[in-house]
Amino acid sequence: MAQSGKASLKRGKPSYFMSVLGVTLVLFLLGVLGWLGINSKKLMQQLKESVEVQVYLKDNTSETARKALQDSIAAMPMVKSVRYTDKEGAKREWVKTGNEDFSAFLENTLLPSSLSFNLREQYVDSVSVSALKTRLQLNPIVDEVNYPKTVVGAMQRNFRIASFVLLGVVVLMSVLVIVLIDNTIRLAMFSNRFLIKTMQMVGATRGFIARPMAVRAVVNGALSAAIATMVLYLAIKALESVFPDLRALFDTELFLILFLGLLVIGVSITVLSTYRSVLKYLKMKLDELY
Repeated sequence: MAQSGKASLKRGKPSYFMSVLGVTLVLFLLGVLGWLGINSKKLMQQLKESVEVQVYLKDNTSETARKALQDSIAAMPMVKSVRYTDKEGAKREWVKTGNEDFSAFLENTLLPSSLSFNLREQYVDSVSVSALKTRLQLNPIVDEVNYPKTVVGAMQRNFRIASFVLLGVVVLMSVLVIVLIDNTIRLAMFSNRFLIKTMQMVGATRGFIARPMAVRAVVNGALSAAIATMVLYLAIKALESVFPDLRALFDTELFLILFLGLLVIGVSITVLSTYRSVLKYLKMKLDELY
């Protein structure tokens, strides 16, 4: 009899392993999407800030005038960084990119000295860059201002489309995550329907029945989020070992924010789904549980 009672008690205990596993897998998929979203934004930022504006200076420009122009450009809020390249430096860069060194048969180099600078992400658009070009060309020591006009225009269009597509995927995945986690928890609670009804029949109140299960749901949701984040972190590090360039995109602060997001989602949906299931089985008659 004692063994039979223990076996019955063991069968009556809630089984949480499969629910934790299911929620972990769903949160991991959501974490992957979140990581892609974070890195796509940073990648877009890096691509925008890689656009370089070239300001070619006139011959015989004095060092004082050149320095004054460089300082004024550097002081602009839209400029991220600026550097000066003299004629010798321009020739070295020309040769470095695989072009022929023509200084041996030309008396004077055709490459002028220049100021090169990169813009901050929010200012990389056709209107802002065109206005800046017009402004710089008014300077008497500036010979020409060039920037990849086609690239800037294409970035605006393509990044706008990519942002809308990514937003749509995030919304769709968020809905799917909520549905999947809710179904996973409800399935886990289905195996405990007799335990819930038995506690009600012996006089336990709704709060007494739901409270420990809600607490357990918080623990399970937090555990699932922690495991999903750990697996995601290991997967990212594995990718970085194969593709070292990805290391520049990793941001510890943003990753912690992603973890907190997964934690809130995991705990919230798990608790709500558990509470809904408990109320459902409390309202059902005993015969309806079979």
